[in-house]
Formats: sequence, C-alpha cells, structure tokens
Amino acid sequence: MKRHFADTVLTLVALLLSATLSFAADAKNPVVKPAAKPAADSATTGAKGTATDAKGVAKKEPVDINSASDAELNAIPGLGDSYIAKIVVNRPYANKTQLESRKIIPDAVYEKIKDQIIAKQPKKK
Repeated sequence: MKRHFADTVLTLVALLLSATLSFAADAKNPVVKPAAKPAADSATTGAKGTATDAKGVAKKEPVDINSASDAELNAIPGLGDSYIAKIVVNRPYANKTQLESRKIIPDAVYEKIKDQIIAKQPKKK
C-alpha cells in the first residue's frame, strides 16, 4: 500500500514538473503579432534604424563607417574581424569609396557592402 502511494505521489510530482517546464518554455518565446502594414505611399522608420518601403519590406539603414562599433560593422555580411580592424584603425573617411581607394578592403568586398555603408562627416561647430 505504501509503495503504491509513493509511486502515485512521484508520478504526480513528475507531471507537475513537466507541466511547469512546458509553461516556462512558452513564456520565453511569446507569440509575436505581425505589425500593421504602413501606408502604401510612404516609408516609415522603425526604432532600431530599419525602414520599411511601400511594400512593407524592412530595409536596414546604412552603417556609418566613421562611428560604427565593431559589433555594428560585424553585422555587415562580408566583413570579417581583420577588415573591421583595418576600417577602425584607418578612420576617418571622407567618403565610403576610400575603403576601396585606400586599399582597406578588396574591391570585391567593397562591391558587396557598398549599399550597406555610409561615411558621415562630423558636424562643424
């Protein structure tokens, strides 16, 4: 009788733990509702620097090679750690084409990333 009672209690505890874990897993990955589509004739900018075009497709804002952190530069496909280090060491740039003309990165890499970067200039006082 005691053995049967112990088995029942252990089974109930196991069920409660598994149910708790399944609810905890759902809480970590909440369901995200899709955002409303923007008006068809205008582009909008999101909080994280992304813009959406008239079709609602997200576009990333260009990364400023004069002020971007290593992590921001690393987010650009095609730039590895060695290219990022060269970009940072050789700052500032008058324009983004200097990455190519000053031989900071190879021409093929520049062609892949040129639409994803910009070289902003500091504001004059």
